[in-house]
Amino acid sequence: MDMASTGLLIVWFVVIVALIPVSLWLLKRSGLAQGAMGGAAAPVRTVGNLNLGPGQRIVTVEVGEGESRTWLVLGVTSQQINTLHSMAPLTAPVAPGDASALPPHFASLLRSKLAKHQEPQ
Repeated sequence: MDMASTGLLIVWFVVIVALIPVSLWLLKRSGLAQGAMGGAAAPVRTVGNLNLGPGQRIVTVEVGEGESRTWLVLGVTSQQINTLHSMAPLTAPVAPGDASALPPHFASLLRSKLAKHQEPQ
């Protein structure tokens, strides 16, 4: 290999490496990465999140679209995910820590689930 072909090889390498972040940026800006351009919409949307302790959370996610939307309340640990409750979406947004906006049956169910987990084994 002579000096000219080595230089050309280095130039092409730099061009290809530079094209990677540029193409990722273009993909993000176009909306194709989120499925906005003819792709499927995201099937799950996070509604709320409450940290209970190290590696333990309660997460509310919305699944489905339109009239078939459902909220799932999930107990999340580092080992597993459990469905604590499913319910129809609330019409008004719930402020963090505002348990009065939740349906009464949900609050009692959550209290009983938390009490079960806190009992000594």
